[in-house]
Amino acid sequence: MSSDPDPIEVLLLSEEDCAFCTEARAVLERLGDEYPLAIAEEPLASERGRALALEAGLLFAPGVLLDGVPFSYGRLSERKLRRELRRRRA
Repeated sequence: MSSDPDPIEVLLLSEEDCAFCTEARAVLERLGDEYPLAIAEEPLASERGRALALEAGLLFAPGVLLDGVPFSYGRLSERKLRRELRRRRA
C-alpha cells in the first residue's frame, strides 16, 4: 500500500484567449510539482463547463474547483491556493 496521499482533484474551467486562464495553468503546473494534484481542464463554453460553472457559482473564467468544490474564479491567487493545499495536506 502506497503512503502517497490521494491527489486533490483540480478542475480548471477555462476560455480561449484568456490571459488569466493561461496564468492559472502555469500556477497549477508549478504547484503540481509540489503537491499531489490531478488536474483536468474543461472549456467554460462546453455544455458541461457551463453547467459546472452555474452550479458552483463561478461567474467567469478561469474557474477552479478543488475536489468538486468551488475554490475561485477570475485571476487565480497562487498564495491562496498554496495555503489551501497546505491545509489539505496537513
